[in-house]
Amino acid sequence: MTLFGPLHLSLLLAIVAIAVLLVVLCRRRVLSSRAVCLAVGCALGTDEIAWWIWRYSREGIHAGNLPLQLCDVAVWLAVAACLTRSVPLAELTWFFGIAGAGMALLTPDLWAPWPQWPAIYFFLAHGGVVIAASLLAFSGVVNFRPRSIWRSYAVLLVWAAVVGRIDAILGANYMYLRQKPGNASILDLMPPWPWYIAGGASLALALFWLLWIPFRVLPTEASRRAAAPADH
Repeated sequence: MTLFGPLHLSLLLAIVAIAVLLVVLCRRRVLSSRAVCLAVGCALGTDEIAWWIWRYSREGIHAGNLPLQLCDVAVWLAVAACLTRSVPLAELTWFFGIAGAGMALLTPDLWAPWPQWPAIYFFLAHGGVVIAASLLAFSGVVNFRPRSIWRSYAVLLVWAAVVGRIDAILGANYMYLRQKPGNASILDLMPPWPWYIAGGASLALALFWLLWIPFRVLPTEASRRAAAPADH
């Protein structure tokens, strides 16, 4: 797949269009936010389970194919958040999902050409996370709390430390903590290992801060209700 070629751009635009459409329909109450979140969570979880059954049936389980990448975590966070409408899980889904899955969609690391199933799964899973995160953030089904950016970033650092230790034990490269990805990515602009890890952490914080801006600027559903005149 050519980076930002016609196919890549078409897939990105389709994901954005679906996310925007669902959020608009939910906010206008054409669709139930809870029902849509439930459907998205079930679809995303089913897709993920099907993928790992397919993959393990062909590869078996080994040190290099465990579900430890940030996007793997983001998928199950999105599933759990959509099914439970938990505010902490929704916050993590927003920051992990948009920063992680969003970046992956912009620079896809595909190990099979389109339209083979691994490539289709990649866009279904990562696109599904972006759609789920957008629904949770903007459809009104949950309200984010103050300082959620710092809690989410702390969880990210803890997870990276755990995965870094697992990488060292298994000789793996989850979250690209031992070497940069083989495909083009923003890490290519950073110094060699281990210095790019600090650069990546700084970039993650910058992305988290950008993702927090809408919730500092836009009023929440709760604040809108509080500001609305009471019915007499």
